[in-house]
Amino acid sequence: MSELPGRFCSIAAALEVVGDRWSLLAVREVSLGNHRFSEILAGTGAPRDRLSARLKALVEAEVLERRQYSDAPPRFDYHLTPAGKDLLPVLRSLMAWGDRWAVETPPVTLLHHDHELQATTTCAACGERVRGADVHRRSNTA
Repeated sequence: MSELPGRFCSIAAALEVVGDRWSLLAVREVSLGNHRFSEILAGTGAPRDRLSARLKALVEAEVLERRQYSDAPPRFDYHLTPAGKDLLPVLRSLMAWGDRWAVETPPVTLLHHDHELQATTTCAACGERVRGADVHRRSNTA
């Protein structure tokens, strides 16, 4: 990873990997079951060359893995790695923010069993719901 200007921050480091529109939309499409380039292209609306570059970068960053599904001619599709699967709560949070602040009417609703998904963040250690006022920082750098 390249040295980032300003304060060292995991958010900045993550944005170096997935901080552009086409990367996150590609991850969204793969998470929805669209594994082939043509499906990801159709679902994102990305320019072909940009999508190709983003998919290559996501594979190099181990967010996606490329699997061969045909020998003649050689053809590949894309699947989420554990790092890619860890982005799914981020996508759900972005969707919730977009539903509230970026669109007039949400285009889709996520369902959990038979009801609308109301995702929250909870602390794995104590089980409490996480609120911004309860969170503080501790530097882990010397």
